[in-house]
Amino acid sequence: MKVREATEADVDAAVDTLTSALVDYPMTRACLDPDGYLDRLARYHRLFLTGIGLPHGRVWVTDDVSAVAVWLPPDMPSDAFAPHTAAFEEIAGSRAPVTAEYGQAIGLFHPRDPVWLLALAAVHPDRQRQGLGRAVIAPGLATADAAHSPAFVETQDPANVGFYESLGFTVIAELELPHRGPMHYALYRAASQAGL
Repeated sequence: MKVREATEADVDAAVDTLTSALVDYPMTRACLDPDGYLDRLARYHRLFLTGIGLPHGRVWVTDDVSAVAVWLPPDMPSDAFAPHTAAFEEIAGSRAPVTAEYGQAIGLFHPRDPVWLLALAAVHPDRQRQGLGRAVIAPGLATADAAHSPAFVETQDPANVGFYESLGFTVIAELELPHRGPMHYALYRAASQAGL
C-alpha cells in the first residue's frame, strides 16, 4: 500500500476514516457534547485537517485514505489554533469547559523543546491490523529523524501505548484526568543521532 502526502481532495475520505476509527475514542467521548456526537466528531476532524493539519503540518495517507496520520512540526506558528478557537469550542458544546480543563492538565507534560507532534493517527475499522497505521506514521518519524528532532504523541487509549512503544516512544507521564475522565499517556521519542 502506497503512502503519500494528503491534499485537499482527500479531506472527505480522511474525515470518514478518522471519524469511523475514533468514534469511541475516550478523549473525544469525554470532550464532545453527546448531543449530535457523530456530527460533532466529524466536524472536529474536518476542522483539524483543513484548519491545522493541511495548512500548518504534514498529513500522510494511504492511497485509498484508509489510514491517516497528521503531524505538526516544531516550527508551527504558535497562533495557528487561535482563528479556530471559537469553532472548536462550539463543536465541544456543553463539554467545552471540561475540554479546556483537560487541555491545561495535559499541557503540563508537553516537552519544552521543539518536537514533531503526532496529533492524529487512525486506520479505518475495515482495514485495521494490516500494518497500515505503522506505514502511515513512518514518514513523520523519518522526517523527525532527518531533522534530528524528537517526536511526541499523546493517547488516552491504553491499547495504543504498546504500539507507540514499538515505534520507539517511551511513556514519560501518566495522568488520570479529572471528572472520571480517561487515563492520559504522554510518550516521547528521542531525536535520532544518526548522521551527526
